[in-house]
Amino acid sequence: MLACKATTWLTRLLPFLVPAACSTAAVDDHRVVIYYQTTQLNNSATEHISLLPLINSAPNISVTHVLVAAIHVMDGSIHLNDYAPDDPIFDQVWTDTAQLQAAGVTVMGMVGGAAQGSFVRLDGDNATFETNYAPLHDMIGTYNLQGLDLDVEESFSLDGVIRLIDRLKADFGDDFIITLAPVAAALTEGGGNLSGFSYFDLEEQRGSSIAFYNGQFYYGWGDASSASDYESIIDDGFPADKVVMGMLTNPSNGNGFVALDSEAPVLQELTSENPTFGGVAGWEYFNSLPGGSDAPWEWAAWMAGYVRSAAATTGEKREISTTEALWRGVRKAGRRVRRNAKKVYRDYIA
Repeated sequence: MLACKATTWLTRLLPFLVPAACSTAAVDDHRVVIYYQTTQLNNSATEHISLLPLINSAPNISVTHVLVAAIHVMDGSIHLNDYAPDDPIFDQVWTDTAQLQAAGVTVMGMVGGAAQGSFVRLDGDNATFETNYAPLHDMIGTYNLQGLDLDVEESFSLDGVIRLIDRLKADFGDDFIITLAPVAAALTEGGGNLSGFSYFDLEEQRGSSIAFYNGQFYYGWGDASSASDYESIIDDGFPADKVVMGMLTNPSNGNGFVALDSEAPVLQELTSENPTFGGVAGWEYFNSLPGGSDAPWEWAAWMAGYVRSAAATTGEKREISTTEALWRGVRKAGRRVRRNAKKVYRDYIA
């Protein structure tokens, strides 16, 4: 504990120290991932939205990963949202993230998203790649990011994403965490995909370099109000421990929000059916319910408490209604038929 207190004190003075894990950190089983894009209240230069309640508001830390978003690769430069990462508007962001790391939380960056152009710039010839990769590389090192989440919502070649993954691993080592954020449908055979490459091909060729996938179960690309879409991904071959269910934390953040009371039985089913369930991710932090903008950290606490308590009962008999039991059976049977039909088709065309 004294070591943790000392490290926290030092990070306030030297925010880019190598992170030190503390005993209060959350375990990575059933991850709780938070996207942190809105860093300032009402775009104010002085009203910072602090991450520190994530580690200070309760004895146990709920969040496992914080993804600082969104990094945009420009022509030979880099932006975090609308500003350079070293702009004073982000000074408190980097101080907060260093303190989270000292407490054992993994802090990563997220590249891409809805604003297109980053991956086009990283998909050119070698000279173009080097010009645009260099500022990304420097940002990772300067702010001690422990990994990178690739949110590819534009056409990116398979060779291009493999080159980027290989380079990140070569430059930052095997412990550097690489994740991707596909729409959930892209993790099913024949499903919609915004990225331009096949995630099945990527998993086959570089799966050992990818820690997990933050699937987007919203905006019509997946449904977080049911276990069905998640189970379809597992049926199609992705391991449950690599698939994180990404969801909206507030209805104002987009289409497809699911209230926590409705999400609870879904999480119960997923952890019951998949003991290695990969966890949950929330887009985004600043207005997360149930606390909203006054207490956005409560979403992580609720998710961690519920997912882990649900996981603790895995293997135990839980009373469920006859209707719920019936529909679970129907969904299982339907997935089994779908899986077998796909296998027959693959064998036929092989």
